[in-house]
Amino acid sequence: MDMRLELVPLRSTDVDRSKAFYVEQVGFLVDHDVEPGNGMRVVQLTPPGSACSIAIGVGFVEADAPAVNGLHLVVDDLDAVREELLGTGVEVSGISDMGGVRYAYFSDPDGNSWALQQISR
Repeated sequence: MDMRLELVPLRSTDVDRSKAFYVEQVGFLVDHDVEPGNGMRVVQLTPPGSACSIAIGVGFVEADAPAVNGLHLVVDDLDAVREELLGTGVEVSGISDMGGVRYAYFSDPDGNSWALQQISR
């Protein structure tokens, strides 16, 4: 039996602001941005190289839902990714070394939090 995590819905109080953050600042790709009716809007975004996407929008995740914390983006070069994000205006923490696993952290405008993780191989 296969089970693949392919979509994580995130709360967003302002879909256009969230979309701009993820696309223009973090570098996610837009898979689709659709309004199927009844006031619903679904924006699906994927980090480059990832098999898992996030979804923000209206009508499927309540704006007052709790933030999602601790999502991980695994990167090959944490220093380079951190500098690139800082260059686009993302507030990224300093780098922490947890015994061969390095981390830096950031959050989106709605408080959903992310960890950038580099694992020594």
